Amino acid sequence: MANTYTQLYIQFVFSVKGRANLIHESFRDELEKIICGIIANHKSKTYAIYCNPDHIHILVSMHPTMSPSKLMEQVKSGSTNWLNDKKYIPSKFSWQDGYGAFTYSKSQIDQVVKYILNQPIHHKKESFREEYLLLLEKFEIAYDDKYLFEWYD
Repeated sequence: MANTYTQLYIQFVFSVKGRANLIHESFRDELEKIICGIIANHKSKTYAIYCNPDHIHILVSMHPTMSPSKLMEQVKSGSTNWLNDKKYIPSKFSWQDGYGAFTYSKSQIDQVVKYILNQPIHHKKESFREEYLLLLEKFEIAYDDKYLFEWYD
């Protein structure tokens, strides 16, 4: 019987609905652990995660039976339910629709991990909008402005 061998590294980027700064330091680590657990439960591995106040970056290696859209559906719904159950946020929490997914080779993993873990310093120089548009351009992803995240910069 043949086996399946893959090397699928994807950086996911997604945003809080309304781009509100709802992810606070007081529970950021706990939220990151919950998301890592969801990813692990779907046979994938987290290499780096950082929850900014209004958006998240996650680098994962994907299991070949899991599609990016299914993994993001599980991460977003599971973390939303957890946040709403914990009542860390006074109103109902949700993520914006959509996400960015950017693929990397194994040789780029260390660089991407450093980039993700360096988010607080990075965003002192560059807004989320600037960062996201640069990622789309770097990966030569055609996009329509009307389908991008809501921007409030």
